[in-house]
Amino acid sequence: MSTVERTEIFEAERPRLLRLAVGVLADHAEAEDVVQQAWLRLHGTEAEIENPPAWLTTVTTRLCLDRLKARTPVPAPGLGPPGTAPDPADEVVLADAVGVALQLVLDRLSPQQRVAFVLHESFGVEFATIATILGTTPVAARKLASRARARVGGSAPEGRAADGAVVDAFMAAARQGDLQRLLRLLAPDVAVTADDAAILAGAPQRIDGREEVAAFFDGSAHAALPVSVGGRPAAAWFHRGRARVLFDITVVDGLVARITFRAAPEVLAQVVRRDGQGRRT
Repeated sequence: MSTVERTEIFEAERPRLLRLAVGVLADHAEAEDVVQQAWLRLHGTEAEIENPPAWLTTVTTRLCLDRLKARTPVPAPGLGPPGTAPDPADEVVLADAVGVALQLVLDRLSPQQRVAFVLHESFGVEFATIATILGTTPVAARKLASRARARVGGSAPEGRAADGAVVDAFMAAARQGDLQRLLRLLAPDVAVTADDAAILAGAPQRIDGREEVAAFFDGSAHAALPVSVGGRPAAAWFHRGRARVLFDITVVDGLVARITFRAAPEVLAQVVRRDGQGRRT
């Protein structure tokens, strides 16, 4: 196979490999680096490759697995195929394909669970192939994916664990002043409202739109802690050990769609502290 042929095959497979790498790593820059390394290995091998797409899938996944285990930067040589510069459009497509909530929840899995789950659930890879990539048996690969699925769902109703991950990520981005991440976590038509008690406590009456809401929360909410109310994940502003204002956050399709400040006594009485993983404390 000539270098030109290998380049053409790689370019055809590159979008799929990127989706796979982002799905496993939940990091676009790292995924670009891994796919670049896969290209370098394809370019450098002298062996005859019978099924280049399958070969690239295996190499890319194993590189992702190495990154998950080490999470350390790997120097990338200066050689690369044409057209591999990051395209901003790729990030939008990949974010839509993987989902913000799924990316956040995947952080709770072991490297092998994460690989097995993403390959099977998101890309339909057979367990026999996953087993070969992970160096295990198909039965063990199936168990890894099953355990991952259980951890992603948790013991809460379907979607509750993912919603909690989005809520916690949003509040963390607010505290850290990460405006770009806030924008990525907010729905375009997000709205902030407040009940009468919260308005009296100083909360805004209403804010509309992604940019306006992100600007309001950017660098704020330092005294807010993760809580649950009525079994739903939320956050609350605490003062002297007591919840004073609840941030009642509604998540739709992995994005924050509505935030309601609540300070009515009967609502605050239902607030229960939890840690960042959604457990009560």
